[in-house]
Amino acid sequence: MTAPIQRLSLQRELSGAVADLGVLVPIAVALIVTNGLSATAVLLPAGLLYVAVALIYRLPVAVQPLKAVGAIAIAQGLGADEIAAAALMIGGIFVALGATGLIDHLGRAFPRALIRGVQLTVGLLFLKVAWGLVSDPPSSFESYALAPEWAVPLGAAVVALAFVLRRRPIALALVVTGVVVMLVETGGIPSFGPSVLELPSLSAATFAAAFTALVIPQLPLTFANSCLAPADAARTYFGARASRITPGRLALTLGSANLFSGTIAGMPVCHGAGGLTAHYAFGARTGRAPLAMGATLLVVALAFGSGLAVVLTAFPLPILAGLLATAGLLHIGLLGDLRGAREWSLAIAVGAIGFGLNLAVALVVGLIVWWLPELLTRIRSGVWTSRPFLRSPR
Repeated sequence: MTAPIQRLSLQRELSGAVADLGVLVPIAVALIVTNGLSATAVLLPAGLLYVAVALIYRLPVAVQPLKAVGAIAIAQGLGADEIAAAALMIGGIFVALGATGLIDHLGRAFPRALIRGVQLTVGLLFLKVAWGLVSDPPSSFESYALAPEWAVPLGAAVVALAFVLRRRPIALALVVTGVVVMLVETGGIPSFGPSVLELPSLSAATFAAAFTALVIPQLPLTFANSCLAPADAARTYFGARASRITPGRLALTLGSANLFSGTIAGMPVCHGAGGLTAHYAFGARTGRAPLAMGATLLVVALAFGSGLAVVLTAFPLPILAGLLATAGLLHIGLLGDLRGAREWSLAIAVGAIGFGLNLAVALVVGLIVWWLPELLTRIRSGVWTSRPFLRSPR
């Protein structure tokens, strides 16, 4: 490999590494500014998990905030203790599911069409969040946000640019531009060093409140979009190279990271199929991308954590929204391998229910619709042992 090709390859890896910031940055900023979490505690679990997946999977597996936990905690103004309790419970549940292999067995009940429906839900949610970033900016960004009449066309321009140049390191160029704008707007980072880490104060009441408000809504999303769907997307993009990426191993890595996050009252994290699509679409092909992203987050968390709350709110939202929307559209494109009316109908139904109502309901409906005909056929014929019941097509 010649030196110019090597440089281009590295640039693409770095571009792919930063392509998923449209999910990470808004939730991280809101948790720091609105919920009072330590900036170092927010970024440290994500950075360590990125480094871990680089070493374990050697492919660009994504690391994202737990989206349901983040959204609910931000909307309800929950404190660090409730968020930490949720992270500890979710971590324990998924470590157990991964270590016992139970999640791999459960995953056999989910046909390809159902997984594609989950991915359709996530793609649509990415588009919704991207639209919200430019049309109705989060309160934590209001001081520096552009008016919608400027932000919306700029976000659309970023999407167009990202699509046209996605085989070039365009995501890296956009993020570097955003960082420069952010530092100019705020006059640079005002202080150095990590922000203060504090252990959470936990009680039975805290765990009970966190379980009801945060854990129950998050579990189906994490099960489907952080374990099953990323494993499927990895097989689609990387074939045999993705053999290490299984639902059980993903459950173990995200579960372990959340046990750590809960211990330091940090941001709960997960893997995400949409994030993997973002990394892949903008050039990431190896573990160098998550390693670079993880190392960057660790440096930022430890060297600049004390000043992050001031500067991050100035990051240009049209860039975040554009990258997020592009990833959403490309993620929806995974439906292209569906075959036949039955698969398409199920995927679209699951995507619509998951987006419009609730992903847990969508999963239940999808499983019933897919497996009920086979169950009825077996009941009528009396055949139960000719082939495993939970053997779904991929």
